Amino acid sequence: MSGCRRPWEASYPEGCHWDAPLEIGTLPALLERAVAEWGDKPAIEYRGRQIAYRELGAMVQRLAAGLLTADIGPGSTVALHLPNTPWHPVCFFALARAGARIVHLSALDARRELAHKLRDSGARTVITTDFPPLLDSAGWLLDSDAAERVLVARDGFWTGAEGQPLPQRLDALEPLLDSPPPAIWPEPNPDDVLLLQYTGGTTGLPKGAMLTHGNLTSAVSIYRSWRDRLALTPGEQRVLLVLPLFHIYALTAVLLRHLADGNELLLRPRFDAAGALDDIERRRVTVFPGVPTMWIGLLGQPDIGRRDLSSLRSTSSGGAPLPFEVQQRLQAVTGRFLGGGWGMTETSPAGTRVTPDAPARPGMIGLPLPGVEMRIVSLDDPSRVLPAGETGEIAIRGPNVFKGYWNRPDATEASFRDGFFLTGDVGWMDGGGYITLVDRRKNMIISGGFNVYPAAIEQAIYEHPDVAECIVVGIPDAYRGEAAKAFVTLRPGAAEMTLEDLLAFLRDRIGRHEMPAALEIRETLPRSPTGKLLASVLRDEARAATTPEEKAS
Repeated sequence: MSGCRRPWEASYPEGCHWDAPLEIGTLPALLERAVAEWGDKPAIEYRGRQIAYRELGAMVQRLAAGLLTADIGPGSTVALHLPNTPWHPVCFFALARAGARIVHLSALDARRELAHKLRDSGARTVITTDFPPLLDSAGWLLDSDAAERVLVARDGFWTGAEGQPLPQRLDALEPLLDSPPPAIWPEPNPDDVLLLQYTGGTTGLPKGAMLTHGNLTSAVSIYRSWRDRLALTPGEQRVLLVLPLFHIYALTAVLLRHLADGNELLLRPRFDAAGALDDIERRRVTVFPGVPTMWIGLLGQPDIGRRDLSSLRSTSSGGAPLPFEVQQRLQAVTGRFLGGGWGMTETSPAGTRVTPDAPARPGMIGLPLPGVEMRIVSLDDPSRVLPAGETGEIAIRGPNVFKGYWNRPDATEASFRDGFFLTGDVGWMDGGGYITLVDRRKNMIISGGFNVYPAAIEQAIYEHPDVAECIVVGIPDAYRGEAAKAFVTLRPGAAEMTLEDLLAFLRDRIGRHEMPAALEIRETLPRSPTGKLLASVLRDEARAATTPEEKAS
């Protein structure tokens, strides 16, 4: 690649160094440093209550002691089924302090996905909160024997509100806060697996990416080491956190990174465009990381042009490609460069950063971040590194790259070559080290910032007694970026099927974000000469046939 091992270094902003020293440690140490440095400064604001760094640290210690008393410690695996609430960081850091492993359950997961993640990870204890949908799931997890114990943290704890009594079979989490500290705390190592973050890859059931303390802390340090003209002063930022904390993007790039920086996080349970504008204007938000659906939602607010957004210093979009025209409109409204980059669950998710002066072309994902090595390798032979300008598979190496897939040694071995993780993404690197993404992982759909895997939807559709064959592909969607479309052939004698019929059938089988946005019934589906169903044919056909009006609907 232009005869230089790391051509991106020549394109780095002034004052930014690829070989900057990185702090690779443990999560308890990261929080302890933040508490010591920022003390009584607010760390989190939630429902009008401010939680100082010192209070956050004390609650983490108390809960960690209670977890150890409850025999949850080294060797234990606990699942967090939590929305954006202070209980998430409190429980996350407390489990880390107790030496346990953590599994994130998504609030969007269908019940079968929840059960799979619990069985696969070995987590028999789940921590959740008393939001009604989550309480319903908690009862089902116990009834189905997917979990042995569910600990419920009251949301009213943060506001002083009285909650409803818990069903008898569920246990309250708060009593664990009253336990005495242990004589000796567990001491995790940077190489210990802290988090099993499930990702579907491209086919089959979700796999648990093993992320260590060192992976996560190095990713935080990588983000903090980046310097450009948009650099933020630690301790002076107010960050709007509406991205879901069970997602790696929000966990590492927002929560952990900004706690390490001593900033204040305005934690919101869900995204509301009008509420976000109010927060920016009235609370003087300086940092807002979002996904395309959020930015499009803001642009759809009729009064956005009259709102005072002058406090914003850093805005970014991740999780899915943002249409170029949307980016331009947002930058005009906010007066700020809308940043972005590339990353994956397996990279914690640090990868690349788009600089303000990056070449303007579709698919631009920017330069590798400090400490991260990336190269383009042949699709046929991943040991062969391609020169600048040639298209191949993007490969990455760094302290942030995961340890492998939980209980999947074959998948782990197949995912690495010469120490580099093979991402499955296709792209090319120019002579200045800027990387352009040509295509994403085969078949994967990114809808509203969430990975959607056609194979999982297809498997659920195949359970319908009237379905003979099906193929699911991604189609353009003006709001979500992409959405799923199902092509189905019906068995002889089957009744007519509508999209509404299919959605009703799938309701308890897949997550809301996975629900198809369109259905087309066909007599036959395309096949290869060997009889394999060809999703690529329908994907190209569907995208070509999608009109601008359909995309905007």
